[in-house]
Amino acid sequence: MGELDPTFIQELEHRPKPVVIEAQGIPEIDISAFVTSSPTNPNAQGIRDLVDQIRDACKDWGFFQVINHGVPIETREKVFSASKRFFDQSVEEKRKVKRDEVNPLGYYDTEHTKNVRDWKEVFDFVVDVPTMIPASHESDNDETTELHNQWPHHPSDLRDACEEYVKDLQKLSYKLLELISLSLNLPANRLKPFFKDPTTFVRLNHYPPCLAPDLALGVGRHKDAGALTILAQDDVGGLEVKRKTDGEWIFVKPTPNAFIVNVGDIIQVWSNDAYESVEHRVRLNSTRERFSIPFFMNPAHYTVVEPLAELTNKQNPAKYKGYNWGKFFATRKYSNFKKLEVENIQIYHFKKPEEQRIDDVVSRVANVVI
Repeated sequence: MGELDPTFIQELEHRPKPVVIEAQGIPEIDISAFVTSSPTNPNAQGIRDLVDQIRDACKDWGFFQVINHGVPIETREKVFSASKRFFDQSVEEKRKVKRDEVNPLGYYDTEHTKNVRDWKEVFDFVVDVPTMIPASHESDNDETTELHNQWPHHPSDLRDACEEYVKDLQKLSYKLLELISLSLNLPANRLKPFFKDPTTFVRLNHYPPCLAPDLALGVGRHKDAGALTILAQDDVGGLEVKRKTDGEWIFVKPTPNAFIVNVGDIIQVWSNDAYESVEHRVRLNSTRERFSIPFFMNPAHYTVVEPLAELTNKQNPAKYKGYNWGKFFATRKYSNFKKLEVENIQIYHFKKPEEQRIDDVVSRVANVVI
């Protein structure tokens, strides 16, 4: 990634501003009280305060940072070190584990976001092996396929470092899921059954220095399609979040050993828009490379994503039609390798028009009367 190819250049309105606005409002939340307790035997007042903080963060920002989360710093440092050694290799060596349409896991360096190429290279792997997903995005094809990780020979410790890391991240992800469930006034374990056979995956990101960081982005503006994203980033930083109040792009300054958490589209739908999946992007650095590791927590492929019944009523009818997560996921994955005869799928494609929501309420009332 030497000279800036035109395929990397963002449209004028989407280029990063030269002046960086640092986040003052993205909450930093100490979750130690919940990590060391359980929903059945919680530190009552401490947990209530923590749940309130999570609720406010999800409503106001869609993002928050967690500290005292229980993930050992040594585990995190190992995976960052191994990730750097992998990306330091030649392109030829890295492409020995290049992902493709048959196996969309492994190394990739030509990803696009909204039809503009991202200034980055990645390595993807799933948490559960094998992970089952639909074999096709076509609705009339019920076949499934298995995803298997492809690990490089060098560095030899990459696999061990990644597998050790995800064990700790899985524990953290379920704790966060419980907190979000409680923040929606649901039982702590309400969402856990959706993750019996998860399609969760992890990405190692490398953003090389860019000669023109005012023209390109490491990742263009986007929202995360899954349930939760838990991000570890190095001290360079680059994540920008679109502030809900005014649409400004806010730089999230790295906090040592913290994780940045954001709710994805699935939680937006489950919560019936009580929480919103927020746009974010990655700005580049002209002199320093950057590494980050997002953990994408996703449900089983057979999950039908729709507003939770407990969060809908006559005054607040379901705002989305249900959709199959596996087909949604497959459409996103397979569209990386060939142009599909469908628009890049988004949750707004499943949004119910206002008149349909009213009809749903009328129908429900009529059924009760009958």
